[in-house]
Amino acid sequence: MTADTVVFLGDSLTQGGDWAGWFPDLTAVNLGIGGNTTDDVLGRLDSVVELDPDEIVLLIGTNDLGMRRNVESLVRNIQSILVQLRRELPGSRMLVQSIMPRGREFADRIRDANIHLRQFSATVHAQFLDLWPTMALEDGELNPAYSDDRLHLNDAGYEAWLSELRPALVRLRDLPPMTSPIRAIMLDDYARPTPQS
Repeated sequence: MTADTVVFLGDSLTQGGDWAGWFPDLTAVNLGIGGNTTDDVLGRLDSVVELDPDEIVLLIGTNDLGMRRNVESLVRNIQSILVQLRRELPGSRMLVQSIMPRGREFADRIRDANIHLRQFSATVHAQFLDLWPTMALEDGELNPAYSDDRLHLNDAGYEAWLSELRPALVRLRDLPPMTSPIRAIMLDDYARPTPQS
């Protein structure tokens, strides 16, 4: 039996992970690229589709906020990513991770985006993993023990992330693969999120 192919898709947080080393029983493919925004990931989904992975693990969005893009555009782009992946890869299991905390000045917008992502994930048969209880302080700041710059993770930060991701990936892989495409989802069927100031 061949090992599952798992694509880790995202920005520098994903790029910095030693996924092959951490998941030696899987064929782990690191498609994290530093500086990527949701627009960038949307533009390179063909590279994911070509791999025809068993599972896709997505973490994206923090760079959009760093560029002062609003929550609505960020959420809509991630919804588009998920819809396109589901349409092109109907048999792949998907895990959507909450946008990571960073400096507390970003906390309200990240929380707002994560609420919408949690709600939308189920509509494309994706699992949602909330990383905030493990990674954030009460005020929404990324735990300083996990980062040297309030954004990127150090070794302790990756260990904390893995403590949540490992069991989530086991749960994801225990699900039966999808066998037929779900009906086409029109994003306009869903209320646009209202960004909070």
